Amino acid sequence: MDIKLMMNKILLENEKIIQVLWDIVMIIIIFILAKIITSIIKKLIGNIFKHQEKIGIQLSEQKRKTLAELLKNVTMYVVYFIAIISALQTLGIKMQTILAVAGAASVAIGLGAQSLIKDVISGFFILFEDQFAVGDYVTIGLMSGVVEVVGLRITKIRDFSGDLHIIPNGSILTVTNKSRGDMRALVDIQVSNTEDLDNILAVMNRVAEEIKKDCEYITDGPTVIGVVNITETFVTLRIVAKTIPMKQWNAEVEIRHRVKVEFDKEGIKAPYQKMVFVDRKES
Repeated sequence: MDIKLMMNKILLENEKIIQVLWDIVMIIIIFILAKIITSIIKKLIGNIFKHQEKIGIQLSEQKRKTLAELLKNVTMYVVYFIAIISALQTLGIKMQTILAVAGAASVAIGLGAQSLIKDVISGFFILFEDQFAVGDYVTIGLMSGVVEVVGLRITKIRDFSGDLHIIPNGSILTVTNKSRGDMRALVDIQVSNTEDLDNILAVMNRVAEEIKKDCEYITDGPTVIGVVNITETFVTLRIVAKTIPMKQWNAEVEIRHRVKVEFDKEGIKAPYQKMVFVDRKES
C-alpha cells in the first residue's frame, strides 16, 4: 500500500514538473511569435511608407520617417502587451483576475504614472501639430541636434558631437525648429584697413556671383552687405545668403573658401595685429 501511494505521489510530482516545463515552453513560444509578428508588421509598415505614392499617400520624407517610426513603436507595445496577457493565461491566471488586479493597481500606478501620461499626451500633440519631424534640426532647452526618433513618450535628438539625447515629451516646453523655411548663412571677413576697399568689394561681389551659379542649396544671394565694423587695424565686411535647411554651414564654408582663394590671387592680405613696445628706462 505504501508503495502504491509513493508511486502515485511520484507520478503527480512528475506531472507537475512536466506541466511547469510545458508552460515555460509555451511562454517562450509566445514571445518568439510576438517578436516574429512585430518584425513582420514593422517591415510591412516600412514598405507601405516606402512605396507611399503607389497607394495614394503623399507625405514629406520627414513625416514619412516620423509616422513609420511611431507606428512601429505602437505595434511593438500592442503585440507585447497581448503576449504578456497570453503568458499569464498560460500560467493559469484567468482574464478576470488579471483585470481585477489591474483595476486595483491602477489607482496606485496612476499616481506614479502621471509623468508618463503627461509624456504621452505631449507626444500626441507634437505629432498632431507637426511641431517637428525626423530629420529636422531643432533646439530643445539647452540641447540642439537632428531629430532621430519622435515617439509618443520620448524624443531622441543627436548633436554634432554624436551624443544621443533622450528627452521625455512632457518636459519639452519650447522648441526651436531650424528646418522649417530657409536658413541664413552669415560670413564676416576681416581685411587690413590699408587695403583698397573698393577693390575688395568688387572681388567679393564677383565671388558672390560665381557662387550663385554653382551652389544649388543657396536659395537667395550671396549678397555682399559691405562694411559692418572698423577698427584701427582691420575692416570687417559681411556676406549673407539664404539656404535650404541644414545647408547654411556648407554655404558659409564655401563662401570663406572662395573669398580666400580670390584674395590670394589679388594679393589682398589678412589684417595683422600691431603691437607697440615701450621701453621705459629708469631715470
